[in-house]
Amino acid sequence: MITMRYTLLILTTALLFLSCKKENTVWETDWSIPVINDTLSLINLVNDSTLTESSGFYNVDLNRTLFDINVNELVEIPDTVISGAYSTPFSTFVVNPGIPFITEEQELELVMNDIQLKEILVKQGTIDVTISNPVGTKALFNIVLPGVSKNGIVFSETYEVNLGSNANPSIAENTVDLSGYTIDLTGIAGNKRNSFRTLVTVTADPNGTSVIMTNTDSVYVDVRLNGLQIDYARGYFGNQVISDTTDIDFGILDMIQSGAIDLPATTVKFEVENGIKVGASALLSFIKNENSLGTIVSLSHPQLGSAFNIDPATGSWASLSPSQKLLVFDDANSNVKAFLENLGAKNSVGYRIEMNPWGNVSGGTDEIFPQSRLKVNLHVNMPLKLGTDALVVRDTFEVDLSQNTSSTHVLSGEMLLSTSNAFPFSADVKLYLVNSSGTIIHTISGTQKIQASQFGSLQASTNLMVADSDVKIILSEEVVANIGDVKSIIIESQFDSTNPSNGVNEQMSIPVGAFLAVKLRTRFTTQNQF
Repeated sequence: MITMRYTLLILTTALLFLSCKKENTVWETDWSIPVINDTLSLINLVNDSTLTESSGFYNVDLNRTLFDINVNELVEIPDTVISGAYSTPFSTFVVNPGIPFITEEQELELVMNDIQLKEILVKQGTIDVTISNPVGTKALFNIVLPGVSKNGIVFSETYEVNLGSNANPSIAENTVDLSGYTIDLTGIAGNKRNSFRTLVTVTADPNGTSVIMTNTDSVYVDVRLNGLQIDYARGYFGNQVISDTTDIDFGILDMIQSGAIDLPATTVKFEVENGIKVGASALLSFIKNENSLGTIVSLSHPQLGSAFNIDPATGSWASLSPSQKLLVFDDANSNVKAFLENLGAKNSVGYRIEMNPWGNVSGGTDEIFPQSRLKVNLHVNMPLKLGTDALVVRDTFEVDLSQNTSSTHVLSGEMLLSTSNAFPFSADVKLYLVNSSGTIIHTISGTQKIQASQFGSLQASTNLMVADSDVKIILSEEVVANIGDVKSIIIESQFDSTNPSNGVNEQMSIPVGAFLAVKLRTRFTTQNQF
């Protein structure tokens, strides 16, 4: 309830009155201070994949993604240095001006473990080109990457490198953005995988002089692939196993100390979505939760712990259609109701997904696209109809409530809580004042409960049942006398959903527009000394 968190503000406002010390002149005054005027509703949860409206009441329509694996998590291109050394096969060779003296194409393999790629489309990444020239003439280096193209144009760069020597070669460097480039990795003959091609042509300076080159004069060209991320890949993506546990924590449920909640019949669906054109198998090994009291409930279902197959996606770029495998948990095949009613703050899902469990059965035609995802989605749909029976919620706040008794200070007082409640739940509010050793030194109960809407009357402006309540939380002189010993405050609310006709706590539907309007003010008697 929203009122729990406002108590600290009220106490702090009331107790921290300070003034200058003079010869004592003492009198008492009464203070009435408005503190809170606010309204709590569920309207912000509608249409955000949490709540929907039906026949005047709220429904839970929860859609969440538990995990989502994209293309670059499945096909990772390692940073790679492709080094080529080029030299003449002759012991001596005359290099004449303007004449190509080296032309050589090489194939170098990317180390990809079990992955065998034919083609990729680069989303982002760079090529760093470094050229080392030991020849005694300026040279033009034309670097062609025959399998690398963008908009149908093959990658080709020409670099002018000054003359050098074996002891002191000249160096030229450049970085090229590969974003949007397609890389063919099938090699010169088109029958290889992970094969990166380079074609280097070195031409002597047309305006230079003839020089002698020996077979010990090697020209070096390094091509470094850095930070490649891909939008598309085709080939065989290997036999990969992804196994992990996903933890989902709902910390707010840790505040529940006791009592029970009753939910309606519920359907929970786990949907495995495969947007990759590759066969896979999956297994949900366990789903469990643990509440604030340490009670663990494991979800039971015939499919849990048993592997099931996932078909490849179909279609292509604009027509890609993921395959889906749906596991449905309901009251007929599982203990889903007991699982949810455990109010587990700590939830764990264990899973295992294996790609290509049968090997390269596609003949290297696996495909993954920019929009491809391997996901597990959670869907929950049920009426927002809750029954609460002595459901106790606690929250603890650290405080410093010391006051100066020789100056202006509080003698006694009360907090006045006025509510208009359109929710079908009543609440008893209680405060526990705790000292530094963790001992409760005072317990303060509200003079009455916040009444549930079903005990109120129809409000014409909203067409909702609304119950008005006035609750006092009295701070006696005894409480105020040792307020300086209080180091934390526990705020406790006990919720019930009582049927007025029979006095039994039952499931209650929450009407669209339900709200809790809160007005909070203080009334204190202070002693003033000047």
